Amino acid sequence: MSHEKAGPLAGVRVIELGGIGPGPFCGMILADLGADVVRVDRPAEHGGASMHPILHRGRRSITVDLKRPAGVDLVLRLLDEADALVEGFRPGVTERLGLGPDACLARNPRLVYGRMTGWGQDGPLAQAPGHDINYIALAGALSAIGPRDGDPAVPLNLVGDMGGGGLLLALGITAALLAARQTGRGQVVDAAMTDGTAIQLALIHGLLRTGLWQEGREANLFDGGAPFYRTYRTAGGGHVAVGCVEPQFYAAMLDVLGLADDPLLTRQHDRAAWPEMGARLGAVFATRTRDEWTAAFDGTQACVTPVLDFAEAAAHPHNAARGTYRRTADGLPEPGVAPRFLGTPPAEPRPAPEIGQDTDEVLRASGVGAEQLTALRAAGVIGGGVA
Repeated sequence: MSHEKAGPLAGVRVIELGGIGPGPFCGMILADLGADVVRVDRPAEHGGASMHPILHRGRRSITVDLKRPAGVDLVLRLLDEADALVEGFRPGVTERLGLGPDACLARNPRLVYGRMTGWGQDGPLAQAPGHDINYIALAGALSAIGPRDGDPAVPLNLVGDMGGGGLLLALGITAALLAARQTGRGQVVDAAMTDGTAIQLALIHGLLRTGLWQEGREANLFDGGAPFYRTYRTAGGGHVAVGCVEPQFYAAMLDVLGLADDPLLTRQHDRAAWPEMGARLGAVFATRTRDEWTAAFDGTQACVTPVLDFAEAAAHPHNAARGTYRRTADGLPEPGVAPRFLGTPPAEPRPAPEIGQDTDEVLRASGVGAEQLTALRAAGVIGGGVA
């Protein structure tokens, strides 16, 4: 079976030590962009369907017991021909397994060793448990999200796990791969979700420094405080998203709403008027349904869009035309590959593998013979049978 792949990372080999959340998201991104990613799962899971059918797409899966020295030796053998490793354990876990950076880089000095944690490899909280909500809380982002007089709102797990974690590690690994090709030396990439959340706040910290941002929620341009940058409830319970920051787009919105001559609404950047302006706009948006407003704003420059649910977003004509969401063989939508590469376009991602289905194929390619595979399986070092 051929595993040649297309895309800007074609030819790159990655070993992903099985984990959850942001680590697999990093592996998915690398696989989407053409890397050959081999995921190492636990033997006890062999033969089962992936619990994360999208996050695990595009990989090959092998099952190896990393708590056994023979299992560690198998992974080290795979790393001889690998360009990068992805792991998402707490600091020190892979070292105790015998798969820490020192052991792996001694074996393959060109290896890029990617580490994903919430708090980072050092610092007072390095060994503490946590999740996305904890990381974005401590980094300062969560305090700014939500209603003025309510509680901070949880922005799914996009800010910490995915943006500040998986995407940041994928970027770090790619940058380190470029450096390794130039220098012949690999390195450790320490991606922490607190760091990744903080760097996403660069614009907000810049606005704070220049006096254009106030502490607190719904008091600023991008936190729902501005009446021209927030959501509004419509008749029937739907919502529209308004983002008309620039004066020409703001004027276009007022024109569609029939409020172009309202003196209150001419004071776009008067923060003292924002509460009353928001109430006025809210009353008008409440007079029609979301779909009626969508039709009214269609073709304008007003920066007003419907708030869509997942199914609606996948079916929207713009997203459909670009393939923002792709349809799998069972007809269900899932996010497509991003970004786009016009010179080295990636192939459509393969479905997530059955756990361990590629164990024999991958290990044979690394030089493990049939008799050794049988012995390893009998000893419980690897899982399942021949796929």
